[in-house]
Amino acid sequence: MNESTLIQPDQHWILWSVLLIVAAISLWAETTKFGKKLSAVVVAILGTFILSNLSIIPSSAPSYDIVWSFLVPLAIPLLLFKADLRRIVKEAGPTLLAFFFGGIGTAIGTITAYLLIPLGENGWKLAAIFSSTYIGGSMNYVAAAEAVDLKSGDLLAAGIAADNLVMAAYFLVLFALPSIKFLQKNFSNYHQQVADENFSQENSQDNITSNISLLNFAKALAISASICAVGFLLSDLTNIKGSGILIITAIIVTVATVFPSQMKSISGSEIIGTYLMQIFFAAIGASANIFIVLKYGPILCVFASLILLIHLIFLLGFGKLFKLDLAEIVIASNANMGGPTTAAAMAVARNWRELVIPAILCGTLGYSVATFIGVGLGYWLKTF
Repeated sequence: MNESTLIQPDQHWILWSVLLIVAAISLWAETTKFGKKLSAVVVAILGTFILSNLSIIPSSAPSYDIVWSFLVPLAIPLLLFKADLRRIVKEAGPTLLAFFFGGIGTAIGTITAYLLIPLGENGWKLAAIFSSTYIGGSMNYVAAAEAVDLKSGDLLAAGIAADNLVMAAYFLVLFALPSIKFLQKNFSNYHQQVADENFSQENSQDNITSNISLLNFAKALAISASICAVGFLLSDLTNIKGSGILIITAIIVTVATVFPSQMKSISGSEIIGTYLMQIFFAAIGASANIFIVLKYGPILCVFASLILLIHLIFLLGFGKLFKLDLAEIVIASNANMGGPTTAAAMAVARNWRELVIPAILCGTLGYSVATFIGVGLGYWLKTF
């Protein structure tokens, strides 16, 4: 799948400069009145999305793969230096319940979309792949495709293109949900209230955060990189696909719990991690090229959109019934759709610090079970 773009995928320095410039502009935009309403994340996604769809930058490139494979794992320990193991179960409970409802909503959405949208003889295979993807995250896409033996390069490329576009659009929807007045009135909004209070406190302490020492900066990156090295080494030894993020999380949470005062003394780790996540969101926007979707499979875009629409409606309905917090619903939906990395990134971007660990735990659980559920659902739909 070759694209004709002004900047080519192998022009690594130019692409990295674009990602870093967009990340910087998005953070600056959040200091303005208009940009604050959108948030830095939305500005970053829209910025690279526009560049990608104007054929200025490619929708896939090794630079984006580096962001997913290296920067995001490096950011996770940085964001969890102050994690407390004793709070994990308490914090993850409601988000885990929301995640469970989200998975059911995805299954119902997949069945509905399969019955309404004709996809031909490979329809059940595509249903298996998309349900896996929207129960546990994008990593399950390839695993499910292999499990149902879908070998068509065109279909796989079309599915990936549609998934990238729908995922970027759905990110924007999720970021907008906490700001909708109707939802604010009808759902608990505790986490957002805490985030607003913390934002005010952080603004009043700008002088403190601006005095991060070079030594703390070096310590934070060294510790985070070392944890990633050990985590992925253990993941390779266990040969459990996708376990790296979970192992990294377990290590940093253990270290932060055993040595709380030492870890808390390393100021600035969260700032570094948040910035790395901002680059990640820029890479997501770049991956969503609408022209590729129109060329390779618009019907799959409709198919994926319908699944996520029903997923969200179902999740909001049961979230209301069980009195779940709106932030927990949003993070659970993100964990379903994107996996632990995107869910954790959203929790950080919205300043829902208490939901970072639940996001990773739920997303990792999704990685573990989604392929089995999606493939089972696909084979069941095959009997229709």
